[in-house]
Amino acid sequence: MQGKNINQIGIGDHASFSKTVSETDVYNFAGVTGDMNPVHINQEYALQTVFGKRIAHGIMAVGFISNVLGTQLPGPGVIYISQAVKFLKPIVIGDTITATVEVIQKDEKKNRVWLHTYCINQKNEIVVDGEAIMMPRKEV
Repeated sequence: MQGKNINQIGIGDHASFSKTVSETDVYNFAGVTGDMNPVHINQEYALQTVFGKRIAHGIMAVGFISNVLGTQLPGPGVIYISQAVKFLKPIVIGDTITATVEVIQKDEKKNRVWLHTYCINQKNEIVVDGEAIMMPRKEV
């Protein structure tokens, strides 16, 4: 399985991935990353925060974006150059998050692609917004 090379990618191309965030996802993410911030894993603590409940790790949504970039667009063989993100709304357990990437610019000579990257929840609210720069696989 190979991803797209620079010549197979067009401005406006897009792809998405959706996932409902579970309590298990939050605990697993905390365990894998070591991020045991109590706003994610401690209900009593989280009740006292501005959110009034536990929230998922925002960076988990960036993982959903990475999924799209690495498996669909540009796809297998792509190299992540950079990712800029803004966390706009919290993700709570039970939210269904859709990560979308859309090609906004490309440079054939440097083999680089710029993508608008964002995640929305089931209410169609943008929770994460950003931009990635990727190096697609070389044409073989």
